[in-house]
Order: sequence, then structure tokens, then C-alpha cells
Amino acid sequence: MALFRAKTEPVTPLDGVDAVFADLDGVVYAGAGAIPHAVESLNRVKHDRALGYITNNASRSDASVAGHLAELGLDVVPEEVVTSPQAAMQLLGGQVAPGALVMVVGGEGIEVELRKRGYRVTRSADDAPDAVVQGFTPEIGWKELAEAAFALNAHGGPDAATPGIPWIATNMDWTIPVARGIAPGNGTLVSAVHTAVGRFPLVAGKPETPIFEEARRRFDAATPLVVGDRLDTDILGANRAGMASAIVLTGIDRAKQLLAADAKSRPDFILADLRGLHEPYPAVEQRRGGAIRVREAKVVVEGTRVEILSEGGDALDLLRAACAAIWGSGIAIHALDVPTRLYA
Repeated sequence: MALFRAKTEPVTPLDGVDAVFADLDGVVYAGAGAIPHAVESLNRVKHDRALGYITNNASRSDASVAGHLAELGLDVVPEEVVTSPQAAMQLLGGQVAPGALVMVVGGEGIEVELRKRGYRVTRSADDAPDAVVQGFTPEIGWKELAEAAFALNAHGGPDAATPGIPWIATNMDWTIPVARGIAPGNGTLVSAVHTAVGRFPLVAGKPETPIFEEARRRFDAATPLVVGDRLDTDILGANRAGMASAIVLTGIDRAKQLLAADAKSRPDFILADLRGLHEPYPAVEQRRGGAIRVREAKVVVEGTRVEILSEGGDALDLLRAACAAIWGSGIAIHALDVPTRLYA
């Protein structure tokens, strides 16, 4: 990974990249407003490479998302938005043919994609649907979740010999960032249905690979860079799909989560915000005694102690050095004594 590779000359995270796939919540916007520096940085990306937006949010159509992004000042068209309902359609096509009746638990984003592909739509288990597609919308309540359980249990259930009709979830995000803070996400709603039906759905969105493969196919990308704010969806998913990744510290995960990241969820680049895409990324050097140096910051793991040898002049470089030292130690974070100023 780039985070551990010393470089002989400065390069940016965009060098060698033919497409950027950016998450939305926590990367481009929080609530309705743009995150500082996001719009100008992404418009600059689009000057010389493909730019797509990958979102697990299933409550809106690609056109609705693109409209919101355009209002923020981004140069974007609906075809550049890859949604989890679109990825769900790829999974659904392997389960039931167009023309089948599909029950929707979620918002317009799912309905729009189903109708585009010739599926019929219902909201009632009484209509005997052929499949269920579930995604998030703030209006979902107990009645909608119960209806999904009724449909899924109609020909199966926890004690049945057969699993019942196909069930596809757009994503399993446990939380979502909104203007007022962190709220429960689609994963919590899917979990409620799982409790009632005794099985799990197929999942289309991050960190599963269908949504990344849909983006790769649409943009014909050979060397894409995924940019996100969550280790458990954006970065884990990029790693699973064989794509480079960068995390920005403007959303869900911050220093504490990065220091504790397991091997499957570690990014290639750590950025304060999206301006970092265009800035030279510092070399990560291994020094004598096992110390890790990033510019003037230097960190070493001695036994079970993480020691700051030099804080340097940039808190982000210190975090980068600490991550490289901890990740390279092979010691689980809970077994290490980590200075609080690395994550406070």
C-alpha cells in the first residue's frame, strides 16, 4: 500500500489514477451542505480524469443525487452517480427476471431503478411478490419492516426447509451522518427484518463488491482511486475490489479508528480533506530501530508501547507515522499503550 511505500520523488494520490470514485456523506457533504474544499477539489479532479460518485444511500435516484450535487457547485450528470439500488439490480437480475413483481422497502431510488429494468413494484406482502429489495429512507417504520418479514416468510422462514423468496439489501451501513449528528442506518433496519425471518440478504452496496464493479464497468476504469470517510464500508470495500483508497477525516472515522484499523480496512492514503488529492503525499520511511518517519514526525513501537520520538510540525504527518508504525508492528491495538494525543 502507498502508505508504507517510501517514494523517491513527491507524488500526489492522483498520480497513475484514471478515475476517482468518491463517497458522498462525510466526503462531499454533511446533511445538505458541502464540506469545506470538497467542491473545488472534485471539480479539479474532473479536469483530467473520470469522476464518479458511489453512494450507499438508496433513498434517492441518481438524477436526484446529481441535482443536489449540481446545486452545491459540482460539475456532474446523473450517469456519474453510482447508487446501491443500481448495484442491487445486478444482483436481482441473477435471481428473478424482468417482469417479476418486486416488493420495495425504501425510497424512490429503488423504485426508479426497478421500473427502468422492467420490474413491477409493490409495497404489500399480500400481492405475493417474487423478491424483496430493501434500502433506507427516513420514513421507514415498524409497519414497513413487518411487511418485509411477512413477504419473506410467506414461503419460508426460520423453521422452513426452503429459504423463501430472494431478499436483497442495498447496503448494511449501521450509521449515517446527518446534519444533527450520527443516526442509525440501513443495517439496523435490515437487522430487524433478519431477526424476524432468520436469514440474511444478499448485499449490493459497500463494502460488498457489486457497487464497485458497477462503477468500474461504467467508467471503464483500470486504476481507480476510491475516496471515502469510513473504514468499514469505503476502504474495506475498495480493498476487496482491488482498488486503491484514500480516507478523508471529514466524516465518520477519525484518528482513533484509523490507529485501530485491521489489515483489511487500511487505506493507501490519509487526507485531512479533499485538497490532499492534489498535494504531494509525504514519504513514509523506516528508520533505524524500526522507527517510522513522515517528514519531521517520528513514531516507534517498543514492545507494547507506542512512543512519539518527534511530533514534527503537522498533526496529520504524526498520525500517518503512528498508523504505519502500529500497523507494521503486527500487534493488536488493544494490546498497545497508545499516547492519547495521537487520537484525542
